[in-house]
Amino acid sequence: MSRLLPTQTDAAVERSDTPAVLSLDDDATREVIEALSSDTAYEIFRLLNETPATPARIAEQLDQSVQNVHYHLRNLESAGVIEVTDTCYSEKGREMNVFVVSEDPTLLFLGTADDRPSLKRAFKSFASLLGPPSILLAAGESISHFITGE
Repeated sequence: MSRLLPTQTDAAVERSDTPAVLSLDDDATREVIEALSSDTAYEIFRLLNETPATPARIAEQLDQSVQNVHYHLRNLESAGVIEVTDTCYSEKGREMNVFVVSEDPTLLFLGTADDRPSLKRAFKSFASLLGPPSILLAAGESISHFITGE
């Protein structure tokens, strides 16, 4: 018997080449760092960076409870590093969200907001060479050397 509702996703991850730039003086930076600070959340993020997944699939792959996975997914989604891309259904017909790493890459800069314009330009150059990573963490002096060449 064929299924009426999709039980798997065909969602594809498409990434933008314009990064979100977060700095130390930005409240969103703390939220991103806190969301990724636990081992479980970090492993969920890594898994979603490879392939879209439902909470049940993530729980199975990481040997975690679905409730624990949901907790971390809410934190990661609130921080803006993951998002719902599709919906599919369990064999029992329950609706399940399919999560992916957010489309827009994020640059966490350990400096101030004054450096954002030059960081965005540098990131676009970097991304055109290697392809955009999901999150790039940069610290003050090394990134300013990369941008200015000094």
